[in-house]
Amino acid sequence: MSYRILLVCMGNICRSPTAEGVLRKVIQQNNLGDAVEVDSAGTHGYHAGEAPDIRTQRAAMVRGYDLSQLRARKVARQDLDYFDLILAMDRSNLDNLQRLATPEQSRRIKLFMDYAKNFDDDEVPDPYYGLGHGFDIVLDMVEDAAQGLIEEIKQKLGRG
Repeated sequence: MSYRILLVCMGNICRSPTAEGVLRKVIQQNNLGDAVEVDSAGTHGYHAGEAPDIRTQRAAMVRGYDLSQLRARKVARQDLDYFDLILAMDRSNLDNLQRLATPEQSRRIKLFMDYAKNFDDDEVPDPYYGLGHGFDIVLDMVEDAAQGLIEEIKQKLGRG
């Protein structure tokens, strides 16, 4: 059985590719590569085909996450059927996804930070227009939520 997760932000060049890279590593560390598939996308197609923002890549690389092979894409309608869990980085993206979704699909759409253990924030802030430290804050938040998410997935798959 494969469990499929889609991580979504607005442009798919900062937050969601960071979450994809972190989650991929956590999946490997937990020997779940055979059971869990992860991808990311944006609610807008502004950057389709582009690599993640260089500041995002730099911050991620310092912590051992290589995002260089990822490419931005826009969420497609078929994604709402394909993925078992669709996680938005903030409420705006959550709302955009909910507008696209049928009631059945809607039940699989949540906020990524719902899985965080150490952060009370329900949104991952967009670092794109901010200063460099925003990318590190995003990583801190994403690493926390990724750990919580993987714990739940392990239980769901009977590997906890």
